[in-house]
Parts: sequence; C-alpha cells; structure tokens
Amino acid sequence: MVLSPLDIHNKEFTRGFRGFQEDEVNEFLDQIIKDYEITIRAKTDLEAEVKELNSRVEHFVKIEETLNKSIVVAQETAEELKNNARKEAKLMIKEAEKNADRIINEALGESRKIAMETEELKRQAKVYRTRMRMLIEAQLDMVNNEDWEEFLETSEDEAEILVE
Repeated sequence: MVLSPLDIHNKEFTRGFRGFQEDEVNEFLDQIIKDYEITIRAKTDLEAEVKELNSRVEHFVKIEETLNKSIVVAQETAEELKNNARKEAKLMIKEAEKNADRIINEALGESRKIAMETEELKRQAKVYRTRMRMLIEAQLDMVNNEDWEEFLETSEDEAEILVE
C-alpha cells in the first residue's frame, strides 16, 4: 500500500517513556508531507507529460505508417504506370510497323503497276512508231513511184494538147 500525504499526516505514534520530542517529530513529518506532496505532484505531472508524449509518439507512428503505406502505394502505382507505358509503347510500335509494312507493300504494288503501265506504253509507242514508219515509207514509195512520173509526163502532154 502506497502512503498518501494524508496517511503521513494522520499517523499517530504511541508514546513511550522518554520518547522523541513531539514537536521535532511533527516538524519532520510536516516536512516529509510537503516533500511527498511535491514528489507526488511531480510524479503526476510527469505521468501526464509521459501520457501526452506517448500520445504524440503514437500519432507520429500512425503518420509514419501512413506515409510508408503511401510510399509503397506510390511505388506500386509508378511501377504499374511504367509497365503500362511499356506495353502501350510496344503496341504502338507494332501498329506502326504494321502500318509501315502496309504502306511499303502498297507502294511496291503501285510501283509495279506503274512499271507495268510504263512498259505497256513503251510497247505501244514502239508499235505506233513502227506503224508510222511503215506508213511514211509506204507514202514515200508512192511518191517515188514511177507511176507518178508517167502520170506527170502524161499530164503535161495532155495539157499541151489541150492548150494547142
């Protein structure tokens, strides 16, 4: 059992023969009571301070736990974002490669078509040139033909006859 200042104050000692001086004992007990009250108050104040500090420590521990959880969540979120960005980048690259392949294939097809059309036009131009040459040569043959000479001579003769 813990003594209180009141217990000390109310304590009565039995009196014996040639006992202690009652005034000295009472003064000493009063001094003990005062010191004990001061000690109890200090203890109570310290307990209150310890309780407040423990409460603050508990508060800061909760904040620390919350911050640690937030950091973990932020790290997980950042990792997830990086993974999603990588996946999206890979998809974009694949799509771009597919589009590039399609564009290249279309361009190759178009260039083959143009090359074939060009060859066809060259062939047609050769045919046209050959026909044109044959036509011009036929016309030259006609112009250089001896029949023209005969015709022209005959025409001059006839013209002289008619004029006369």
